[in-house]
Amino acid sequence: MDDKQIIDLYFSRSEQAIRETDTRYGRYCYRIAYNILHSPEDSEECVNDTYLTAWNQIPPTRPNCISVYLGRITRGLSIDRWRRNHSLKRGGGQMSLAIHELEESISTGDSVEDTCISGQIINTFLRSLPLTERDVFICRYWYLDSVKEIAADFGFTESKVKSMLKRTRDKFRAYIYKEGAART
Repeated sequence: MDDKQIIDLYFSRSEQAIRETDTRYGRYCYRIAYNILHSPEDSEECVNDTYLTAWNQIPPTRPNCISVYLGRITRGLSIDRWRRNHSLKRGGGQMSLAIHELEESISTGDSVEDTCISGQIINTFLRSLPLTERDVFICRYWYLDSVKEIAADFGFTESKVKSMLKRTRDKFRAYIYKEGAART
């Protein structure tokens, strides 16, 4: 079943929409959640919450790209759960490591979320990158894949991935300063 048909099922309020969404995007959403939470139970719960959120938002929302729509919902729910789970201590997973890498790179004193509050800034920056560099950056900082996973997926060494990420973070920092989004 294609995306348009799945969205049409949501608009007709058919419960089949959830089953078709799970069949087509369940593993995708689970991977996003698991990379953030590192807990099968929490990840499954976030995926189920994603389906509930989609059910409640479609209609009236008609997403242009359902995979991006579901990915954004899953990521937001997973980050919220991660924050609740780690509110008293800083965790040791990819989430905290990735955020720490970006915060070190930007080093404005603000959080990464505050600095990148405008999605337009990051989107414009990402569009300026070569495709492979952009994909590696997204895998690390959106999907929160480990360096080892990225190296395996792209056929690179871990050293190459680390170097590529460092250079891209440096470009990102320069771009933010150039755009006036960060304070010196």
